[in-house]
Amino acid sequence: MPGQRVGYVRVSSADQNPDRQLDGVSVEITFIDQASGKDTQRPQLEALLKFVRAGDTVVVHSMDRLARNLGDLLEIVQSLTDRDVHVDFVKEHLTFTGDESPMATLMLSVMGAVAEFERALIRERQREGIEVAKKRGAYRGSSPRISPGQAMEMRDRVQAGESKALVARAFDVSRQTVYRYLAAVTEIEKLGGRVSVGDFPDSASDLRGGSQDDAKRG
Repeated sequence: MPGQRVGYVRVSSADQNPDRQLDGVSVEITFIDQASGKDTQRPQLEALLKFVRAGDTVVVHSMDRLARNLGDLLEIVQSLTDRDVHVDFVKEHLTFTGDESPMATLMLSVMGAVAEFERALIRERQREGIEVAKKRGAYRGSSPRISPGQAMEMRDRVQAGESKALVARAFDVSRQTVYRYLAAVTEIEKLGGRVSVGDFPDSASDLRGGSQDDAKRG
């Protein structure tokens, strides 16, 4: 009996469409993580590793979607192929089965290193762009858009039965941001502390990402 084709998708933020990564690719089940490339917490990847069996094929859009770095990539692929699970990278047109020649293993290392290098270049360009914008006075960084009082109001409205989607729409933020503020308020109160601005997320992507569409989905 042939094994299953199991998809793995990683998106970096809530407003990214996970369907794009394996669009048109046949899989029977898909595990989706929302995490940055450097995030070590990828619960759906861990679930996938426990789920697959000998004869299955793990299908991923590209190497950088599966692994955080080259060492991580080699370790994951090796752990899967050692269990007779194949790994198929769609973008690179590469499939690993555990029967590869030393040349194929070298190819995996080279392609993984190239992906890691490309990510480093992107980060460097972002830093350079921010520096140029700062010199022009066009970049002022990000600041919290939700005050401690507003965070407490969020908490009160949710406790009163209002949906998180409506709360998100009222404050012009995404549902994910509402969840983060609620979690922050709860944690601070557990510790007996006072809620202050510095306790909350302050990146623009956290506060505004997909606010309208995300709120409508709730």
